[in-house]
Amino acid sequence: MILILDFGSQTAHLISRRIRDLGIDVEVIEPEAFLLEIKKQKPRGIILSGGPSSVYEKNAPTIDPKLFDLGIPILGICYGQQLIGHLLPGGKTVKDKQREDGPATFIVDRPCILFEGMSPHSRVWMSHGDSVVSIPDGFEVTGHSESIAIASIKNDQKKIYGVQFHPEVIHTEHGHLVLRNFIEKVCGLTVTEHVVDIDGIVRDIKKTVGPQRVLAAVSGGVDSTVAAALVAKAVGKHLTVVYCDNGLMRWGTADEVKKIFGDILHVDLRIIDCKDRFLKALKGKTDPEEKRKVIGSLYIDIFEEESKKLHSHATFLVQGTIYSDVIESKGSKHADKIKSHHNVGGLPEKMNMTLLEPLRNYYKDEVRAIGKKLGLPDEFVYKQPLPGPGAAIRIVGEVTEERLTMQQHADKIVLEEIQKAGLYKKVFQSFAIVTGAFSTAVRGDGRFYGEVIALRVYDSADIMSASWSRLDYDLLQKIVSRITNEVPGVSRVVYDITTKPPATMEWE
Repeated sequence: MILILDFGSQTAHLISRRIRDLGIDVEVIEPEAFLLEIKKQKPRGIILSGGPSSVYEKNAPTIDPKLFDLGIPILGICYGQQLIGHLLPGGKTVKDKQREDGPATFIVDRPCILFEGMSPHSRVWMSHGDSVVSIPDGFEVTGHSESIAIASIKNDQKKIYGVQFHPEVIHTEHGHLVLRNFIEKVCGLTVTEHVVDIDGIVRDIKKTVGPQRVLAAVSGGVDSTVAAALVAKAVGKHLTVVYCDNGLMRWGTADEVKKIFGDILHVDLRIIDCKDRFLKALKGKTDPEEKRKVIGSLYIDIFEEESKKLHSHATFLVQGTIYSDVIESKGSKHADKIKSHHNVGGLPEKMNMTLLEPLRNYYKDEVRAIGKKLGLPDEFVYKQPLPGPGAAIRIVGEVTEERLTMQQHADKIVLEEIQKAGLYKKVFQSFAIVTGAFSTAVRGDGRFYGEVIALRVYDSADIMSASWSRLDYDLLQKIVSRITNEVPGVSRVVYDITTKPPATMEWE
């Protein structure tokens, strides 16, 4: 098996997922526990994850240098490589003059077992503020990028390797091969295909729930739909599904929910008209974290109210939480919180129901695969993700009835044109943001001062990294023309071409 020492990376568990995909047992642990875990588990290899800290920060996570003398193969990724340069004799890591986030070109300078089968020039994904500037004794530089001279290092004798880029994200061109070479050629393990065990998930749900009543919160999105379908398979008539029609979702979502849960899955479905409650609760709220917490708390209030209406109160509340929600809401000890997802960091401290999150350890592409195996129609499985707070976090600033209509109308136009162009399944997500910025425009012969809409269209698989979609200019023009002509109050439209990192998917 492989141990991953988690220094707070947003992608530490994504590394573990990539290793699992190779059919290898893997466990993510905190670096403070490494000696005990190594003695107990006897790993064939160790991966040092990235992390948000600088090696020079006070209380920055670190590791006992004894690790490097245990004879176990080691791969340091980003912060992991920086630690190797910082802790070992002869090495030196310094703070970069400027951060590097996003795509870069990696050039192989010297043969390395990690890069066998790779192109000598390839696209990689960077996210760092420190760099190794002097390699430790016994190491060699194996690659560089346009901005850093030491982008990868090796010590073949000790089987210690480091890369400054992130091989675990899909936007690193040969990342899968780098990890496979480490597992297969350095650690000597045999790789096989990993298959998600749906029957095992269902058995776990049955064991957890027993004869208790279950209430599932659904939003009409992929994650909550697949989570509820899994629980329906496990507990049958003990499940009640609740959809809060809060006015923050895309137009037509309530009809889609009726179709999937009423017509296809045939479960007990309750649709609650609560738009006025949500708009009232959001009145005057402008901070995105506060908006998420208000929405999360109100959701729980409504679900508990519905639970009391059942013949027997629900003991469990099902949510479609997936792993990217968890890690962005600070999922590990050394991780930074990016934002509170309403179904993770936005929940109230005290609840009368126990959370049941069958997809908590899975990524978006795995969730889609589970949905397919459950027999859900493609129109639901491949539906573009919509965050639980919906339009509330696609409206920068206060959510009012007028701005909500503006966002939903513009959003509908974006989706319609993306679908007409045959791109709906090819892009990961496409939506409109009401930015809170205003600009002057001309309507007829008169001056008009209105709000700016931003378009966000990007490609991703697991939400942990993303690149903006290279849409055809004529398609962009069509979208812009429709929004400025059809949506009242809009002065102009801009296209967001920021990758993740440094940006997040949503603006809030």
